[in-house]
Amino acid sequence: MSACFAVITADAIDPARLLADTVSSSDGAALLFWGVVREQNDGRPVADLEYSAYAPMAEKEMLRIAQEAREQFGTGAVGVIHRTGLLAIGEASVAISVASPHRGEAYEASRYVIEQLKQRVPVWKREGYVDGEREWVPGFTPAVQEAQ
Repeated sequence: MSACFAVITADAIDPARLLADTVSSSDGAALLFWGVVREQNDGRPVADLEYSAYAPMAEKEMLRIAQEAREQFGTGAVGVIHRTGLLAIGEASVAISVASPHRGEAYEASRYVIEQLKQRVPVWKREGYVDGEREWVPGFTPAVQEAQ
């Protein structure tokens, strides 16, 4: 039985390493979700995105989500990595790797992880626009009891 893992990092995400750390000999499928910074949001040209997080809390919740996905969909290991810092257009901000004996469960688990991550993990992003303005994007703020 493979383990799940979750990491917050300022370093670039290595997709080959993420997949290698997730897949085992019992898996017949591996799926990689690769979330990248796009060049516009709501029609406004974006120059970059800055992510920040309280890493211990974010990693704990990301790991909880990965384990939930694994249990709910019967997959193998689930790995989740989220970047922090200033990211340029096209850079990966989040990556999710799901290994599974069958592809259907891998797709379902990956979708579950990204949707839950957006709702539950305290990672904040601030958009930098081409016109020079910067704005925080509304997101999730954890309650005190969730932090424990």
